[in-house]
Amino acid sequence: LQPNLEKRAEMWRIYRANRDKERKQIDGQETRAAKRANELKNLMGEKDELKFAHRNVYGQDQLRLRFTNFWTNHFTMGNIHDNQNVIGHAIDKAILANLNSSFSEMLYKITSHPAMLIYLDNIWSSGENSKEARDARRDGFQAGLNDNLGRELLELHSVSPAAKYKETDVRNSANVLAGWGVELDKPLDWMRDVAHTTNHWDVYKEHWAEPGNKFVLGQTIYAGKGGLRQLTDFLAMHENTIMFISKKLTQHFVSDEPSKSDINYIANAWRKSDGNLDQIHTAVIERAIMSKEPKFQWPMTWLFQIVRLSNATFFKGWEELYIYDDMLMENPKIFIELGQGFWHSRQPDGYSSDKNEWLSGEMFERRIRFADAIYRAANPKVLSAEIMDRIGANEATRRLVEKAGKYENAKFIALMCSPELMGLENA
Repeated sequence: LQPNLEKRAEMWRIYRANRDKERKQIDGQETRAAKRANELKNLMGEKDELKFAHRNVYGQDQLRLRFTNFWTNHFTMGNIHDNQNVIGHAIDKAILANLNSSFSEMLYKITSHPAMLIYLDNIWSSGENSKEARDARRDGFQAGLNDNLGRELLELHSVSPAAKYKETDVRNSANVLAGWGVELDKPLDWMRDVAHTTNHWDVYKEHWAEPGNKFVLGQTIYAGKGGLRQLTDFLAMHENTIMFISKKLTQHFVSDEPSKSDINYIANAWRKSDGNLDQIHTAVIERAIMSKEPKFQWPMTWLFQIVRLSNATFFKGWEELYIYDDMLMENPKIFIELGQGFWHSRQPDGYSSDKNEWLSGEMFERRIRFADAIYRAANPKVLSAEIMDRIGANEATRRLVEKAGKYENAKFIALMCSPELMGLENA
């Protein structure tokens, strides 16, 4: 359940080879049983998503997981161009593994990870003056710069539009990234010849790179593979990055209406520590503890919370992963129905922390359905009265539950969908 990146890429190559046999109807790969066996053995998306759910429900490091989920959303990746085999690896090794490091380190690791390079099309990007692009044009083919990742690196991952960067900065950022990344199903011999490595997290194709120095927001970025590290280090400590992400952290963890004092407190911790995430996260926690404001809970945060509080068994176990159970929803469908999941295709700016984006009749009705399903099918071992005592529920919540009637199912739903547990008023 924890294959490394090399193994994940190998599984993907086997999967694609078997799909090719399926289309050609050879080796029995066209049968329904063979197709399903190929998916079960070689695809990691469903396994990683279940591991993600189990970790968030049963893990002992809930604080670290909350920050992991924040950063996973900040650095949005989705299952596009069939990169499902590496998203889970990026979450584990580029984000979770770097929570005690610096933002600069995390920014570099996630930007250079195959999951991000594939998601934002950088694996096909080549500098306009690179050997790859010149040879392609000579032979009548198309090749050139893709600025998706270069643009999102500036707009969403670091300085934000507040930095007033220009289109030339976007293109130069993309030029720094040109040559990084490779399709997972490329043969290893090809990788050795072109990039001199078989490590998918270190693929830099020199013939695809834009020659010469680049200039991003007035900073000179030198040519070559080391240019990306230089760029991410520069962006990580840029004042606009500090203020942009400090505000996002404040809105996600502290208050739906971030105050300047809270934002500045976190930003000062960032500056003083040179972007040390331990210090930044500590500042976030300190302001969250001091806050008197309610903090709206994301749908997935809410779901994990109510499953833990009720000690329910809502997510399938590993042995049940591929066994149909009409009482339990399939794991990917849970996140689809919830309206929030990290393996879904979605916009690069991720899910909003603004409660107004989530407060609709439809989204509230979904929470009611989930609470009902947990009570009916997930065998909750802790019921509403004990949960309220455990969390010290306020009087408004207790009155709401009491008014729900005499049946425990109605009380359970009322409690789990109460303003207090959704983070719409102070606990």
